[in-house]
Amino acid sequence: MYKEKRSFRSEFVPIRGLNYHVQRWDSATGGRSALPPLVLVHGWMDVGASYQFMVDAFSDAFAQGRTLLAPDWRGFGQTGSSQAGGRADHYWFADYLADLDFLLDHYAPDQPVDLVGHSMGGNAAMLYAGVRPARIRKLVNLEGFGLPASQPGQAPGRYAQWMDELKSLHRGELALKAYNDVGGVARRLMRTNRRLSPDKANWLASHWARPDAAGKWQILGEPAHKITSAQLYRVDEVLEIYQRISAPTLAIEASDDSIATWWRGKYSLAEYHERLKQVPHAQVVVIQDAGHMLHHDQPAQLARLIEDFLS
Repeated sequence: MYKEKRSFRSEFVPIRGLNYHVQRWDSATGGRSALPPLVLVHGWMDVGASYQFMVDAFSDAFAQGRTLLAPDWRGFGQTGSSQAGGRADHYWFADYLADLDFLLDHYAPDQPVDLVGHSMGGNAAMLYAGVRPARIRKLVNLEGFGLPASQPGQAPGRYAQWMDELKSLHRGELALKAYNDVGGVARRLMRTNRRLSPDKANWLASHWARPDAAGKWQILGEPAHKITSAQLYRVDEVLEIYQRISAPTLAIEASDDSIATWWRGKYSLAEYHERLKQVPHAQVVVIQDAGHMLHHDQPAQLARLIEDFLS
């Protein structure tokens, strides 16, 4: 089992009717620091604990006096999904921006923060930084590529698809697979990521899933996250927001081209790079021998890049 270098504690913050779970790593100095908090937001079907390996790879000099915060987005990890106490049956992307805004009001009401986002969290971080530019000092986007451009003509079919998938959810057809033990969860993680070592996989599995009353290990993510959004991805709106990002921005990519694997010609890395040109102060860096989960594959390389950029 992987042994973390920097211990964390869990906090629960009331946010918009939800009990938001935040994983927190504090410097040994204690007290409030003059350094901006470093906020780490995770991707789809992931949890805040996913950043542990990268946090452990930070130098002592960098971590000294700095607070690191990694929330579980709504419906992931230990954060609930519904204000009424039941399970949400769909999610709106704008809620992630609002949740982050409330969280920053709680943790850093009078100072900008450094923000790192991976995948879906990277997309949310980019949009938030354009909508609330004064709240972000520096921005790091880890493979938050966005989505293929949509066309208005797709709207009728998209709404119909959304409603059909809602019905599938309520019929219990979108349930997430359960596992007999934590080892089964770890093996699932290693099948998804060929670079993930067994010790890290077992550590992640214990944070990515929990046993239920029957002893089955359940993934800490709501099935409703599998439902296609009813809203189209409007690239023109995204680019307008990108233009308003004032923070220096570091876009970090893995050497594996995940876009080509996912979208098979519908969207490309070159198109993503064209979109990044709308960000006033952006640079792109590639980490070698890494896939989409680059904070698991090369945490030391990633930590050095982030340290240098934020310093």
